[in-house]
Amino acid sequence: MKYLLHFKRPAGTSRGVLTSKETYFLIAENNGKKAIGECNLFRGLSADDVPEYEEKLQWTAVHIHLGERALLQELTNFPSIQFGVEQLFRSVAATQWYELFPSEFTQGKAAIPINGLIWMGTPAFMKEQIQEKLAQGFRCIKMKIGAIDFEEEYNLLKALRKEFSATDIEIRVDANGAFSAEKAPEYLERLAALELHSIEQPIKAGQWEAMAQLCANTPLPIALDEELIGVFTLEAKEQLINAIKPQYIILKPSLIGGYRGSEQWIDIAERHRIGWWVTSALESNIGLNAIAQWTYTLHNPMPQGLGTGALYTNNIPFPLSVGGGQLHFNPSEPVTFPFS
Repeated sequence: MKYLLHFKRPAGTSRGVLTSKETYFLIAENNGKKAIGECNLFRGLSADDVPEYEEKLQWTAVHIHLGERALLQELTNFPSIQFGVEQLFRSVAATQWYELFPSEFTQGKAAIPINGLIWMGTPAFMKEQIQEKLAQGFRCIKMKIGAIDFEEEYNLLKALRKEFSATDIEIRVDANGAFSAEKAPEYLERLAALELHSIEQPIKAGQWEAMAQLCANTPLPIALDEELIGVFTLEAKEQLINAIKPQYIILKPSLIGGYRGSEQWIDIAERHRIGWWVTSALESNIGLNAIAQWTYTLHNPMPQGLGTGALYTNNIPFPLSVGGGQLHFNPSEPVTFPFS
């Protein structure tokens, strides 16, 4: 089924301003027990944003009896549906439909450190968001840059760093490919002087040679994000990492083939001594829960990018909350199966 999520306030990215976001759910019932998986199609970004997407989703629902392995093989070019299938089968097998990876996180005994996300907008709006995140106890923030004038963004970062040292606040920036290959070295040089943690995707994906050159000479660690989208085979993933040699990679399960696709990237990255962290991609709470529970089991101590649960006016109620710069799961809160 299709579901339209509405943002509480417009979300600015270098690809435009989002006011709503569509997503899809696979729902099954087995011996009276319901299960669910979210297929998070991200228009304009997902590799599977193609005209036949809904047709493939319908095919998946009809052929669910083939089993997880066969479906994942058939859905190689549809990473968001692959992830929905993985969630659905874990939900079917779970004692509670929503507890896909039982752990101290789902027991409420541990939390996941996350970054606070700052959306693009006017300097005043971005400053307001920064103040909110700091007041909420975040010690790692991620700023989307590249939509307004670079000098304005740079001055905002400079003012923030003047007030808070690198030991006080870790700052990550995400350019979403907004810089040209020609200007990127200069911008990276200036941003590095502000003692930032890293920059995601400084130039557009697909420019392997230019990106490799940047990664080899950068004064600021570079994390690949969009670069991983649409790279489906293990061989192609190896080729990309060998060619570019980034400092970090960002894993968005909905965009890169769910748990299995993400774990392939992690294996390759660790063999090459490349860092990584996990980020949600504007899923509803169903998908965010599925990502968060899995992420906790990976035991990566870095702040993860999982703070997107409070973005929507009509998100599916779920016992996930953010406090003190961490994502928490509250097992004492009742969880009702959606759409029943």
